[in-house]
Amino acid sequence: MSNIFQNNDSYVLSTDSVTAERKLMRNVYGWMSLALAITGLTSYWVAGSQAILSAIFSSQITFWGLVIAELVIVLVLTSKINTLSFSTAGIMFAVYSILNGVLLSSIFVVYTMESIATTFFISAGMFATMAIIGSVTKKDLSGIGRFAIMAVIGLIIASVVNMFLHSSRLEFIVSIIGVIVFAALTAYDAQKIKAMLQEYGTEVNETSQKIALLGSLSLYLDFINMFLYLLRLFGRRN
Repeated sequence: MSNIFQNNDSYVLSTDSVTAERKLMRNVYGWMSLALAITGLTSYWVAGSQAILSAIFSSQITFWGLVIAELVIVLVLTSKINTLSFSTAGIMFAVYSILNGVLLSSIFVVYTMESIATTFFISAGMFATMAIIGSVTKKDLSGIGRFAIMAVIGLIIASVVNMFLHSSRLEFIVSIIGVIVFAALTAYDAQKIKAMLQEYGTEVNETSQKIALLGSLSLYLDFINMFLYLLRLFGRRN
């Protein structure tokens, strides 16, 4: 009789774990979607004000101050997540989404609204495809992830160099590589997040929700970068 009860208890625990994992995965993509919405609405609002645009992009102090603030938030979130409360981490993610929206407002000035919308839906389709692949594949994507992370460093260096060269060919090559790299990172991050939640997400608590929040930040960054590289390739300028 005791074995039956033990088996039943084990079954209940297993069912609860699966339910918790699914809820946390929904949270990952829900928070990511919310962050994208905040970024998009902020960008659109800022782009509608010439005074705000001028204040941001005509002053190097303001522009680089916003960039540094973004970097600080990401560094704090990723390095201090264990000591931060979930609510504090969530607020920081929301603030980051707003700051990113402010900086990305320039795309509404540079590109047509139609091409931005079209590129967004293309990005969403690619992102969803790669996220599904990463979530269902049995192949370990760690090697691909490590290579993609190194490639990001190369993309940053190439982009900085091209700020001085102003080469349209190099920009085109970097944009193609950028799309491939962040598509690969999407699959890798989706697999990594699922594995972490399977290991630590047996309950919906403070710790597991912070893991899910960091996962949503990673996927948010993957999507934003993929979108920007696609926009460089297919966006029509005003």
